Amino acid sequence: MFERFTKDARDVVQGAVEYAEGARAQTVDAEHLLLALLDREGSRASFALSALGAGERKGAVRRALAEARRRAGLSQAETDALAGLGIDVSEIVARVEEAHGVGAMSGGRKGKRWWSGHRGFSKGAKGVLEQALRVAVARRDRHIGDEHILLALTVRPGVPAEVLADHGVTHESLLRVLGEGTDEACA
Repeated sequence: MFERFTKDARDVVQGAVEYAEGARAQTVDAEHLLLALLDREGSRASFALSALGAGERKGAVRRALAEARRRAGLSQAETDALAGLGIDVSEIVARVEEAHGVGAMSGGRKGKRWWSGHRGFSKGAKGVLEQALRVAVARRDRHIGDEHILLALTVRPGVPAEVLADHGVTHESLLRVLGEGTDEACA
């Protein structure tokens, strides 16, 4: 599949691997793909993010992703659902961090020995890349670009889609900015 990726898309995947390594994560996650997309300049995805105002709010997007990571990767919707059951995620995070240090639920392994070899892709990240392929095929595009990865992130449930939507980047808004019609393959 990667032979069909444009240079921009390959750079996003490589950037995601670097983010995972920097975070000392066991796998490359969908969140890492979004972080790498935020770094892009001069590509279709960076154009779309800028046109939707997310270009100026990259710091806010990064902070929202970090906050979700502190909640062990729970989306705000999941946190709200647990609150409806009487479970206060903020209180749980506070108690865990009090006992084990800030960021203890984020999966970080600071201060511990860590294997720095090849990192695999999580099920979520693989799903995003597979969805990007489906988006490209549905549009009859020969190659998968970084805009296909961005579109895929907006249709897959989870923290990246939620954070993007909170910052005005939805699947529908991306389609408008990219000058394209509806996309049945992504729904």
